[in-house]
Amino acid sequence: MSNMTSEQNHLFAVTDQNFESLVLQSALPVIVDFWAEWCPHCHALRPGYERLSTIYAGKVGFATMNADENPLAPARFGVQGLPTLILFNAGKPVTHIVGPHPNRLPQRIEQALAEITLPQIQG
Repeated sequence: MSNMTSEQNHLFAVTDQNFESLVLQSALPVIVDFWAEWCPHCHALRPGYERLSTIYAGKVGFATMNADENPLAPARFGVQGLPTLILFNAGKPVTHIVGPHPNRLPQRIEQALAEITLPQIQG
């Protein structure tokens, strides 16, 4: 595909209808950005989120969900403020990040991925 560039983000939109198949049944961990059009903090977070989607391409899926247009999944996972980002792995929420904290996002993703990939063996 000639229109693909290294600068292109790897975001994909999810809805209440395809959330199960695209997020909960994903082979990769998926972080979902729950946002709304009226939310200025959501728009402020977007450029950093798009950059991270490129950095983590092939390791983590980066989804967006308009919480106003798709109320079921946000309600199911306790989203009360926007923006809220939830990292899902194997169909379960692993970590919640609430608020516009783009500088914390890479560190929180790394922490969550470390917890996912560490063996759960305690000595």
